[in-house]
Amino acid sequence: MIAWLKHLRIAFGASFIWLVCLIYFTQGFRSFVWTAVSYQLKDRLKLSPSASQFVTSIAFFPWSIKPIYGILSDCIPIKGRKRIPYLVIATLLSLFPWVILGLQETIRNSRDQLMIFLLLQNLGSAMADVVIDAMIAEAARLEKAKFAGDLQSVSWMTMALGGMCGSLLGGYALSNFPMENIFLLFAVLPTVQLLSCAFVKESPICSKPTYELNGSISDEDDESLTNMPKTKTLRRKKGSKKKKKRKINRNNDRISEKDGSFSSQWFGSLRMAGYTLFKAFRQPIILRPMAWFFLAQVTIPNLSTVMFYYQTEVLNLEASFLGTARVIGWIGLMLGTFIYNRFLKKMELRRILMFAHVALSLLTLLDVVLVSRLNVSLGISDQTMVLFGSALSDAVNQFKLMPFLILSGQLCPPGIEGTLFALFMSINNLGSTIGSFVGAGLASVLNISSGSFDNLSFGIAIQVICTFLPVGFLFLIPKGATGISA
Repeated sequence: MIAWLKHLRIAFGASFIWLVCLIYFTQGFRSFVWTAVSYQLKDRLKLSPSASQFVTSIAFFPWSIKPIYGILSDCIPIKGRKRIPYLVIATLLSLFPWVILGLQETIRNSRDQLMIFLLLQNLGSAMADVVIDAMIAEAARLEKAKFAGDLQSVSWMTMALGGMCGSLLGGYALSNFPMENIFLLFAVLPTVQLLSCAFVKESPICSKPTYELNGSISDEDDESLTNMPKTKTLRRKKGSKKKKKRKINRNNDRISEKDGSFSSQWFGSLRMAGYTLFKAFRQPIILRPMAWFFLAQVTIPNLSTVMFYYQTEVLNLEASFLGTARVIGWIGLMLGTFIYNRFLKKMELRRILMFAHVALSLLTLLDVVLVSRLNVSLGISDQTMVLFGSALSDAVNQFKLMPFLILSGQLCPPGIEGTLFALFMSINNLGSTIGSFVGAGLASVLNISSGSFDNLSFGIAIQVICTFLPVGFLFLIPKGATGISA
């Protein structure tokens, strides 16, 4: 491990590796402060489960528009630099909301004001996520391409470590510190992140605007986009005719520094970036599977906030225990990744996704058992049910996420991988957000509120039925696609 990290430090520089690890650790450690947010909404603001889920859904909306941050960073440099200035802006947006919420009790205790500051904080976190992904892609391509997978592994491990630490410490902090101190404590990580940005050097780009979606794409990379081999994926859609059209578009849209103003140059760059992204995404080989993953999120009502209320108010589970359950969930997620890579890579994605949804429906039935208290009559404790369900659900969800990540990587044509992948992730996040809205609406219709969970079993039963709906749309996933080829 030490030798491996040493090779990465030599290849990319200690300051860059530190920044990557810090940002991803912070992303995972967000569970530390968001545990406090959940209790703030429930105990201090006295919101109903549906209202609380509505607030968090709005707060997490910035994760659904990630391509916008990527296009802005790619097309509009700040003082000749595309990454570090945007990372500084993102870090400031991540930092100050927690400081203000920690210092201002009136803002912290106002639903609308709290929602706005949480929205700004997520805007900063999502932007930082996009920028660091772009920096990783550029560093791997420009410096040591053979270490690209290693950088992703480092990112994943540090985020998982941050998630486990945040989940464990979040419950402990709630039991030992005032709410405002938890917000201020978390602000330390964005502060360190802001200082770390000063130690990463970014070479300025030429003053002429570039029109490619990924800021580090060279002319040779652009040629590779138009000369992609004809395979069974998106590359079949690209040919010599496309190449000619692309050249014409580029020449028509290019504005020289002498003839155009600064604003018109960058407007042309943004326009070309948006057009290229739209042109790639509208291809059926990309649009159809992404439509399935979107439908798989929006058709299933998310009742996680309702279950959080039930676990804390009816089952009287403490915050420290719920944090432990999330750690078990992280372990289950990593276990799911291992099982998939070890045993399921060669299986057709349609079959994996079908089995994943069947398994998720069965695991959701565990919540019915918990709510109906059948587990008590069977001699199974509530803690065992929650821990067991958390670990298995996260593992099975990973079986669903892995095909999404694999298809996203396979369907991205060369040259626009970063922004198109951000678009894929945003579609998935938007579907999850809408699923949360649907869950909040279902809870409201069934009159499920704090202290009133009579209809919760019926709501979970509806969730189980809806889990089967995406199976009917599996024809949108490419037939015969596996984790090795699509």
